[in-house]
Amino acid sequence: MASRQPFTDTDTADEAVRATCDDATVCKRFATSKGYWKDPYIQYFVRSVGERKAPEINRGYYARVQGVNRLLDAFLKKTQCDCQIINLGAGLDTTFWRLKDDNLMPRKFFEVDFPTIVARKIHYIKTKPPLSKPIIETHSTDSLLLDAHSLDSDRYCIIGADLRNISDMEEKLKKFQLNTELPTLVLTECVLVYMSPSQSSGLIRWAAETFHTAMFINYEQVNMYDRFGQVMIENLQRRQCTLAGVETCQSLELQKERFLRSGWEHANALDMIAVYSMLPQEDVGRIERLEFLDELELLQQLLQHYSISWASKEKLSLGLSQVAF
Repeated sequence: MASRQPFTDTDTADEAVRATCDDATVCKRFATSKGYWKDPYIQYFVRSVGERKAPEINRGYYARVQGVNRLLDAFLKKTQCDCQIINLGAGLDTTFWRLKDDNLMPRKFFEVDFPTIVARKIHYIKTKPPLSKPIIETHSTDSLLLDAHSLDSDRYCIIGADLRNISDMEEKLKKFQLNTELPTLVLTECVLVYMSPSQSSGLIRWAAETFHTAMFINYEQVNMYDRFGQVMIENLQRRQCTLAGVETCQSLELQKERFLRSGWEHANALDMIAVYSMLPQEDVGRIERLEFLDELELLQQLLQHYSISWASKEKLSLGLSQVAF
């Protein structure tokens, strides 16, 4: 009988990272229940609204969701949806279902995450008709390819893989018809920061080298070397969650540089204070009336410590470098 492998620090760290998937989903579930934005699908991944979240947390998630969606939708319009999207570390994200409802479906939407998270998501999809129906509706045959850690249809594919093992991830993506000739958007939200700088730069370089026309959107921490950033790090460490890539989150300049050094032609980065100020102000006014915010300074500090960076390269001259807020 094979001996059981010892439980290592890496296992503990990975488990803590996997737990952040639930944190994000619970926060989004609460914010949507308060009316910050509409997401009719998130309820199927988190049944209960859960305990109250502070208004600054809700506004932070609003800025994150709206900011990422604006760039992603702009890419889809530039490519006229003749493209593919790869959401790395997707967790229980609902973007595929939103895009179907908005008639902004790419040719194929891929998601990759730890196999344990993917197994849970597949279970939810299988047991919740509002999740499975849109996948079946966009599929041309009677049967889906489905096993414990992958689901593949014509337009949606979810794969269990470790992003630190690029060759294994690429092999699985290609098995499910990843097309390296299509314009491709790669999305990471609070993912790269949990990888070492060499691992994340390997992933960024892989995307630049694999697709001739592509865009990369990354949402994660920034300005992490000031006192507020240090408190954020300490809070995560108490939960045994280590930000292995925090040194790349020192500044917006470093966020841009990591792309330009890894084969991307253009790169931009904004902190979330700037993003929040560039969102449609009528809707910002609406969400600011939802809840009284006592701690405006705390909201500003939170927004100063998160950023969206995006990079592009293109052979097809679609104007991806012009995508902005």
